[in-house]
Amino acid sequence: MNFDLQPTLVNDLITVVPLKAEDFEILFTVASDPLIWEQHPNKDRYKKAVFKNFFKGAIESKGAFIVYENETNKVVGSSRYYELDETDHSVAIGYTFIARTFWGKGHNKALKTLMFDHAFQFVDKVVLHIGATNFRSQKAIKKLGAIKTAEIEVAYYGEPLKWNFVYQVDKNKWLKSIK
Repeated sequence: MNFDLQPTLVNDLITVVPLKAEDFEILFTVASDPLIWEQHPNKDRYKKAVFKNFFKGAIESKGAFIVYENETNKVVGSSRYYELDETDHSVAIGYTFIARTFWGKGHNKALKTLMFDHAFQFVDKVVLHIGATNFRSQKAIKKLGAIKTAEIEVAYYGEPLKWNFVYQVDKNKWLKSIK
């Protein structure tokens, strides 16, 4: 399998590019909004020291992105691929956060669509771990056809275990839904 975990992905609304170390300050500007994290298992991620750990994990994952709005070139947020499993033909998508100014405007859907379309060239299913109290993200992913398959504890990079729901999108269902 030749799955590129950090391609550049583009559609009419956004451009998704590999995250680099020099993106820290500009991405932290978005992440420093406490309301982004209010339903997330790690509610302190808006704090610089906590975000530094998150960002370090993102860089080390070699699958993380920074997302820009095409029209304004403003930073929309970030996401990443992780846990590529060639035996199971799956990859996880997550660690996504979007600036509140872009909530409800199609940016998250555009991001997930780009990432799903890329992933489904190589795998048969996409897995998403979403915090048990992150109702906004659960609702958004269900709109894209994701099905809840499990409840597990997840240890985010350098953080304690947190209760998460596991959602899954299957390639065949995704391909039928976008026609």
